[in-house]
Amino acid sequence: MSADVKEQLAERLQSAGWRFATAESVTAGLVADTAAQAPDASDWLLGGVVAYAPEVKQRLLGVAPGPVVSAETVEQMARGAAELLRADVVVATTGVGGPDPQEGHPAGTVFVGVYVDGSVTSHRLALEGGPGQVCQGAADEALRLVVRALPG
Repeated sequence: MSADVKEQLAERLQSAGWRFATAESVTAGLVADTAAQAPDASDWLLGGVVAYAPEVKQRLLGVAPGPVVSAETVEQMARGAAELLRADVVVATTGVGGPDPQEGHPAGTVFVGVYVDGSVTSHRLALEGGPGQVCQGAADEALRLVVRALPG
C-alpha cells in the first residue's frame, strides 16, 4: 500500500469530518491495520470488526443466513458495522482467500463493500496468488476503493 493512498484517505476523511471503520472477513484485520498507519489515524479511525465465521457476521453485523461470499453479504457487513460502530465510512471485505474454492467461487474472489454516509456499493475482485497475496491485495484495493468513493 502506497503512502499516497494512506495520506489521501486521512486527508479526505478529516476534511469531511467523517469517522472510519472496517468489517473484515477474508482480510482478517489487514485493512484496519493499514488504515492505522495513515496520518492522524487516531482522529478518524474508530476500529473494526473481524467477522471471519458466518455466525459472527450474522450475530454482530446483521448478515442474513446463507452464502457469505457475495455482494449482498459485503453490503450487509458494511451497513452493520456503520450502525454498530457509528461510522460515517466503512469498508467491508468477504471472499475466498484460497487455496480451495468456496461456495462455488474460485480462490481470489473477493467482494468489497464501501459505505459512505448512508450509501453502500459493492465491488467484485478477482485476485491472483496464494492466500497471503489474496488477502493483502484485497486489503490494498479496499482502501483504494474507499479513497475513490470519498469527496475531494
